[in-house]
Amino acid sequence: MLKDLQTTVALIEEGKNLLCAGDTDLLKQLPKGNWIGGSTPYFMGQEGGKKSFDKIFVTELPNLVTLDSIKLYDTNSLNNIPSDSKENGISFLLIPAFSDIHKEYAEKAPEMEGLFEKNIVGWISGFDLETQSVASVFNGITGEEYKDKAVVMHTSLDSDKTAEIKIKNIFEQGDGDTITFSKSGFTCKTCFVNGKEMDFAQYIKDNNISTKLPLVADFFGATVNASFMSIEDEVKLYAPVFDAIDYKIAKPINNYMEEFSKIVSQDENIVFCCNCILNYLYGKLENKKTGSFTGPITFGEIAYQLLNQTLVYVTIK
Repeated sequence: MLKDLQTTVALIEEGKNLLCAGDTDLLKQLPKGNWIGGSTPYFMGQEGGKKSFDKIFVTELPNLVTLDSIKLYDTNSLNNIPSDSKENGISFLLIPAFSDIHKEYAEKAPEMEGLFEKNIVGWISGFDLETQSVASVFNGITGEEYKDKAVVMHTSLDSDKTAEIKIKNIFEQGDGDTITFSKSGFTCKTCFVNGKEMDFAQYIKDNNISTKLPLVADFFGATVNASFMSIEDEVKLYAPVFDAIDYKIAKPINNYMEEFSKIVSQDENIVFCCNCILNYLYGKLENKKTGSFTGPITFGEIAYQLLNQTLVYVTIK
């Protein structure tokens, strides 16, 4: 829920376990306590989509979620996240956008041992798109800010409770060409279109492909997007593509907001939720309500691995 600084401070001083999203200058003013934070001025609040520099989106974890530890990870220790996560718990992972650790997690997470056996969820922190500043995350226990590390709040659940990570994605594979890549990464110079090597940027231009439509792959039954950042001499993406995976351009969306409204109509007992900055921008979600699906607007969503142009949330039963 969106709260002012004073209210957030009071919750921390009460010892609540919190996930905080807000402008960096606001997060710097929070006292030490049981919280982690990630920078962003964009939110899906109770009153709709909003950009704010004086509010913090606070996710207060319920009492049935017990804080076990808050840990920092760098590129050398990222692989330890699954083993550090509890068997029956949730690990909330925050990573600063466009940092080395962002790239490392995006490319290596699917190969991490035990990743899909634990509940690992979170977001990529961001910044005001009009300023192009630097994203950061915060360890509330120490109050320290980091631009090059990941922070994780490891929690456990009551023995009679279970968590489920869910993904809402309005995109599906289109009926067009099959696109593959010879190497994994966030940037692509060439691709293979139906087996024929081509300049990827030129292929997009020649075929008038809308970059609002992501590349879509089927990862063992899960639809995963790789969204376009820029098209120049090479193509830059918000999430990596992987070699040996078949991609297609997403099926066109006639009415972005209408399609998005369909997937957020379901009302569930949601413990945590985040939504992508591209959904916010392309769906024109400012001042638009999304029901109970409220939370930070992020530069990437984490549901085990890195996702784009999706809504991610957690329920507990």
